[in-house]
Amino acid sequence: MTYFKYQAQDENGKKITGVLPARDEQDLHEKLKANNQFLIKARVVKQAKHQKRIKSNALSEFARNISELIGSGITLVKALKIISEDESLKEKDREVYAAVLKQVRSGTAFSDALSEQGDFFPPLFINMIKSSESSGDLDRVAGQLAQHYDKEYRLNQKVKSSMTYPKILCVLIVVVVAVIMGFVIPQFQDLFDQMESLPVATTVLLTVSSFVKSRWYVVILAAVFIYLLVRVLFVVPKIHYFKDKAELYLPVIGKLRRVIYTARFARTLASLYSAGISIMNCLQIAKTTIGNTYIESQFDQVIADVRNGSNLSEAIGKVDGFTRKLTSSIMVGEETGSLDNMLTSIANQMEFDSDMALGKLVSYLEPAMIVVMAVVVGFIMIAVIQPIYGSYQTIMDSY
Repeated sequence: MTYFKYQAQDENGKKITGVLPARDEQDLHEKLKANNQFLIKARVVKQAKHQKRIKSNALSEFARNISELIGSGITLVKALKIISEDESLKEKDREVYAAVLKQVRSGTAFSDALSEQGDFFPPLFINMIKSSESSGDLDRVAGQLAQHYDKEYRLNQKVKSSMTYPKILCVLIVVVVAVIMGFVIPQFQDLFDQMESLPVATTVLLTVSSFVKSRWYVVILAAVFIYLLVRVLFVVPKIHYFKDKAELYLPVIGKLRRVIYTARFARTLASLYSAGISIMNCLQIAKTTIGNTYIESQFDQVIADVRNGSNLSEAIGKVDGFTRKLTSSIMVGEETGSLDNMLTSIANQMEFDSDMALGKLVSYLEPAMIVVMAVVVGFIMIAVIQPIYGSYQTIMDSY
């Protein structure tokens, strides 16, 4: 939770100053509006202690337990007590749940108690819980959240698992090349030293092999340095922004990433909108769940267009990074008055499309990695055999 020092104006025109905790300026605006006060300006004066965000599968389980326990007639305090005492919980999660329980017992609203845990709970989760407090259907909304985060977890796991085999092949290529360069090629060194001249390929191979054998630690340090350098560079906002933009235009991978981002945004927007949250707040929250800074940066204009009276489909259609199917579905939802159903439908379609795209990506990567390995090993074999064959040919010509 972030603390803001604000200046506001009440309905009589009187200026008011103070400090309030809020997730962001939009949340601060909503809190002041509930008291008939209108925000003029605000600045951050205190940032809550950072918490590592809970994983999607744990969040889904937490929401599912809340839904089932509340739905069976148990009070929220009793439900939180049961959940926090679960022996299967990680210690960090148990501490956070216990802190939430303590605040709810003291009279704090459930959504505010969740907000007080820093970044542990995502804004989507907190805002949907807050909407359920107004409508009185916490069990239903918690059930929706359980389904949402379960699908998010499954999608993320599919992306990770699809890259497992290519990663193994990549490591195998590195290991095979290292073994050949460090142990196999040096066995031919004495033979090659007796030859008057060597082909360029063989000379290059021997140079690399000699370096790997005598300076192997330099290769390892260089690899670690490059890895860390890339990680550090991608933390820089501008570089991270251009990286996120570039990945959308990569062959095969770019299409897959667009489908995944579209599915993630549509699912989040559908969950928020069906919970009765205003479209402006929906967009503010949903944009933070996309996972691509280039796409997220375009939402300031989307929000401004919608606020000025543009249709949501028209505003979303200008975003570079989503599939066209999203705009068409939103347009149909606006015309039929069933936007939440259309968003859910397009999210399901995008998740199916992402499964198909992941399958195609893996089917392309596997033979590509094998071809790379074949090319590397083939080059090594040619570099070794060529001078040997040349020497035998010279001997044959002399007779």
